[in-house]
Amino acid sequence: MTEQLRENYFLAIRVILLLALEIYIVLSQSVLTGASDKVLLLLALFVGAMAGKELVKKKEKWVFFCVAIILWGVMITKLGMEFLLLGILLCYEIISVLKLGFFWYCVPVVLACVPSEINVYVQLLVTLFLGMIYIQHDFIIDSYRKQTKEDTISEQRLKRNMYEKEHELREEINRGLLLAENQLLEERERLSQTLHDKLGHNINGSIYQLEAIKLLMEKDPATSKKMTQAVIDQLRTGMDEIRAILRKERPKKYKLAMMQLQQLCEECNQKGVAAELITEGKLEEVPEKYLEIILDNAYEAVSNSMKYAKCTKIEIKIYVMNQVIRCSISDNGIGCENIVDGMGLAGMRRRIREVNGILDFDSEVGFTINMLLPR
Repeated sequence: MTEQLRENYFLAIRVILLLALEIYIVLSQSVLTGASDKVLLLLALFVGAMAGKELVKKKEKWVFFCVAIILWGVMITKLGMEFLLLGILLCYEIISVLKLGFFWYCVPVVLACVPSEINVYVQLLVTLFLGMIYIQHDFIIDSYRKQTKEDTISEQRLKRNMYEKEHELREEINRGLLLAENQLLEERERLSQTLHDKLGHNINGSIYQLEAIKLLMEKDPATSKKMTQAVIDQLRTGMDEIRAILRKERPKKYKLAMMQLQQLCEECNQKGVAAELITEGKLEEVPEKYLEIILDNAYEAVSNSMKYAKCTKIEIKIYVMNQVIRCSISDNGIGCENIVDGMGLAGMRRRIREVNGILDFDSEVGFTINMLLPR
């Protein structure tokens, strides 16, 4: 059933009922005798009024209702009570448009008890049949439609909220990545300035002393020897200062690892594959050896997904828990029924085995590599 037919099925049913009633009245009572032109004209105008009200807004329907009521009154007064059933149908139409309570659907039943050329039992039977159709539509189908519409609106609102949250999360990740890059640039600039300030004069002084030693080497060997030792001591001090600066300024290993994984995801995004890094827990507590394993395995897994999986999405998840560190790299690609260890997978197993970890693969939906590293 098409959407248009679902929306207009009740209108089609009402038109069919109206035409069926008119045909029944005409054929059963022979009202065409001696007045066929007038009867057909009135019936046509009545059908036109009933159909015309479906083409206008609710406030304008009353114009067509008034026309239909007048036409029905003319048929009743001029042609007889054979057209009572049309009035009953008209009564149901008015009750349905006004959305009146259930009690009002009893009014047409009372009207059906009025004697006419048609058998009263037939009138009651037709009236009850019409009533069931209108009641079913107005109280059951309409409520179902309203509920369906509310559910659709709620679903659309939920999807919109999920999209907005996902968009906010991606913006937050991008802001964090940009902040990390800015901090790294600032650290590099500060390190360069520190090395220049701490070591610039030291190295320049050593160069001047070496130039002087070159001139005094033959004339005053003893002085040259002392100056050479002084230069050596000065340079050794400078090396100690360099080591101290590098130890102090060296960034945390886990921050560098996360930046590398973020960069890996960004490269996938640039190639048309949506990649995301999800972390949970205290990453600073992950040993450096584990970070190296996670990085190497992640690069290998993402490389395989990009080459063979025909995927559109990749997720890298790292969860730092009390007893274990869990890492998974998954894609939504074609998967792999028969997993054969090549150089890449064998390397993953070897790295995990060296730290007594657990490695397994899942290919039911896409392909997933799970790593469990003991703490």
